[in-house]
Amino acid sequence: MPEYLAPGVFVEEVSFRAKSIEGVSTTTTGFVGATRYGPIDIEPELITSLVEFERVYGGKTRLEFGDGVGVIDNYMWNAARAFFEEGGKRLYVARAFTPASGSDDGRARAAYAASASPPQELELDVAARYPGQAGNGRVTFTFQLGPNRLARNGDGTVGLRGASDRDVVYVSGPVAGYRLLRRDELNKTWRFDSDTDPQLELQADFTADGLEIRTLTATITFEPEAADLSTFVAADLPLDPRHETGGAPDSMFAYFAADPASLSRARTLPIVLTPAAASTGLSVMEDFRTLHDVSLTSPPSPPDELFTPALLDRDSSPAQRSVTVRLTGGNDGLEPDASAYEGQTDDRNRSSGLVTFEALEDISIVAAPGATRRDTPAAHTVIALLIGHCERMRYRIGVVDSVRGQSVSEVRALRALYDSSYAAFYYPWIRILDPVTGLENYYPPSGFVAGIYARNDIERAVWKAPANEVVTLALGFETMLNKSQQEVLNPEGVNCFRYFEGRGMRLWGARTMSSDPEWKYVNLRRYFAYLERSIDKGTQWAVFEPNGERLWANVRSTISDFLLNEWQNGALLGDKPEKSFFVKCDRSTMSQNDLDNGRLVCLVGVAPLRPAEFVIFRIGQWTADSKI
Repeated sequence: MPEYLAPGVFVEEVSFRAKSIEGVSTTTTGFVGATRYGPIDIEPELITSLVEFERVYGGKTRLEFGDGVGVIDNYMWNAARAFFEEGGKRLYVARAFTPASGSDDGRARAAYAASASPPQELELDVAARYPGQAGNGRVTFTFQLGPNRLARNGDGTVGLRGASDRDVVYVSGPVAGYRLLRRDELNKTWRFDSDTDPQLELQADFTADGLEIRTLTATITFEPEAADLSTFVAADLPLDPRHETGGAPDSMFAYFAADPASLSRARTLPIVLTPAAASTGLSVMEDFRTLHDVSLTSPPSPPDELFTPALLDRDSSPAQRSVTVRLTGGNDGLEPDASAYEGQTDDRNRSSGLVTFEALEDISIVAAPGATRRDTPAAHTVIALLIGHCERMRYRIGVVDSVRGQSVSEVRALRALYDSSYAAFYYPWIRILDPVTGLENYYPPSGFVAGIYARNDIERAVWKAPANEVVTLALGFETMLNKSQQEVLNPEGVNCFRYFEGRGMRLWGARTMSSDPEWKYVNLRRYFAYLERSIDKGTQWAVFEPNGERLWANVRSTISDFLLNEWQNGALLGDKPEKSFFVKCDRSTMSQNDLDNGRLVCLVGVAPLRPAEFVIFRIGQWTADSKI
């Protein structure tokens, strides 16, 4: 209650209505599996298009695994493509990666000529940020000198304009050479350090006419070997590792640090630059002299020419001012095992695999495209992990793929291993035109199904069964099922894809993997997840409120208004609201023991709609004299 201590007029805001509940999104999807590139153990970025997927996780080129597995299709890229083509909007990706050996992390690293010092003896280390063959490529360092920073004041004194502490600068004239610019903030003076020449002071040593002080910066370009990946360019970066602007590190080493300041950079920057702990801009320059001497630039320039001021002039060609090194040795590791899909949280509190998705509340659909390309114990384990994850997270459903090449009897045997209302099983694989080879190929249905779920929710609603939907990209299916075969599979919870003449390729099933008839249908499980999560988020305001009649009435009103809106939208069965749902929150739902222990118990019942899976018309002969 407000305090009124002095006379006056007081205006207060009050509420005369119940708080509203906003329905949550049900279309955000999470895919876990092997990609060509990208982060493994940092929080995934929300992907809204295939272009964004390629920027972070690589393109469509196939993957090459060790241990004799060889080259396999890029199932994750194709699943992402199918998801967006079928109507999906929002996607999270968790990359599953298994190193080829304990000492090989799969990252591409700088390759130097045989005459060079070993990379570990250089102060400058260049490596791909993440494992994968997509990290192989060329890194080009192009140097440029900026405009003259030396300015003369009206009183004859000299000063610097646009310069910063720890800039690497080229000084012309009798004291020509490269120096590290330092700022004495206490005395408001500048000095110029060098590894070999005496230290210079601005006011004492730069009084002659015609002198220039120009800042040296680098533009770094990464050109991947893979043709389906784009070139990355970062321009005008300071050389000194401790260079700062506005108190924030901004050198090329800070920009390409192993742990960048922002997660966005960490996901998208292709390389890591590491200087020695005590490196300065001048010692880094010496590294570049060494790199230039052994680099794969053709034709190579002598190291002294690289840092000749004339070659660093803005009018000289970029090739004359560049050092190029190659990143090689990147590999896709082994085919991810079940532990890579499961993931873990390490000692830095970084998560991988399915564990990563546990921190993301907005995911509603989860799949592991490509995990079941072979019928192995690992594939069975991944399915179990997927189902366990969805059951643990409560508001999610797993889309489970059948194994490629299985017959109807084999599919029935695989399906019989699991029982859960939090997952749905789909068969067979989808035949589409492979964008890599230009030939027809088969891909797992989960990417298509997740997109169909999203399209169904957007165009209709989550309570409508995601079936009798066209598969946009499909040219056919691995097995063209007929009605008799589906009559065997459908009662067992195997959702089939069928071809209907004149109606195209369609998803023709909407059952969960549950033996409980109460949770038989996918739309029922997903709709209850929608209701439960919406009520969960929309009633958080009630926590720690006084647990009495007024709170109970507010909770009843809030939930009743939400369910009334659902009934008006056609989501609930019944011609009147009282026949469609009820909300109880009073003494009949709570005992004194509940109140004493701080519990508010609200009982909510809804009458959901089930799909018309079997549409039956009974037709008989009738005459005017007949009675029915």
